[in-house]
Amino acid sequence: MPSQLPDVVLWSIPAFVLLTIVEMVSYRFHPDEDAAGYGAKDAATSIGMGLGSLAFDALWKIPIVALYAGIYELTPLRIPVLWWTVALMLLGQDFFYYWSHRGHHVIRILWACHVVHHSSRKFNLSTALRQPWTTWTVWPFYVPLIALGVHPAALAFCSSVNLVYQFWIHTERIDKLPRPVEFVFNTPSHHRVHHASQGGYLDRNFGGILILWDRLFGSFTPETEPCAFGLTKNIGTYNPLRVATHEYAAIGRDLRAARSWRERAGRVFRGPGWLPAAGLTEGAGPPVQQPGPQPAESPAQRVSS
Repeated sequence: MPSQLPDVVLWSIPAFVLLTIVEMVSYRFHPDEDAAGYGAKDAATSIGMGLGSLAFDALWKIPIVALYAGIYELTPLRIPVLWWTVALMLLGQDFFYYWSHRGHHVIRILWACHVVHHSSRKFNLSTALRQPWTTWTVWPFYVPLIALGVHPAALAFCSSVNLVYQFWIHTERIDKLPRPVEFVFNTPSHHRVHHASQGGYLDRNFGGILILWDRLFGSFTPETEPCAFGLTKNIGTYNPLRVATHEYAAIGRDLRAARSWRERAGRVFRGPGWLPAAGLTEGAGPPVQQPGPQPAESPAQRVSS
């Protein structure tokens, strides 16, 4: 029964704490000049964001579970919870996680939630705990699974397994793994690329457990050079409240300054670095000649100033 599925996140907390301490100690006795390592304030902020996310997630779950339950009652389909169906559910959840993750990089209102996880200039196990407080943006991506008959509790279990898996890939202490593993699974090497801020690495490697989705849908990039972590314009604060809300505040400022409804829609639903074309907004001055096409900024550049 779905109610018998364990809370894997809760059971994993002791391991999270122990492994983070082990990694901290490893840097203390075996420092690596090429690694970002740890910073006391940065790690404290990441842990604080993680604790805050537990509280806010409990709040967001109330309407989301109610909505999922309603969809589940309306669909005639039912998938029993068996060992092999759970494996298929994990595969399905990982597939929709890929699209959720990718969507949270290319739609600004979604990026405002996810930017929290990219806001650290360090990359270590504490970074995995730097979770957003506004995860209400994730639920639409999993509606197809509920409509196919996946019980909401089974979906929650699969999502928790995915989250726990991704903890260990937030480290610089593990080099590349054997090629078959690197080909199929998301690994520290692949995820370092995802968190890097240099141009060739931006918006790549969105997979959760499997990196196969990135290979299939053209978003895979291997790690070929050292990674610079964080955002291309970092926010420079350890205040958890500001870390959690800074991009929402930036959206608000852009909406107040917008000159047309078209621009307002673009500021919310287009890419995080989207800018209106010169001369197309109501009341705008004469067009400014640009030297060439101006691509939108990638997620690492999507930070409020």
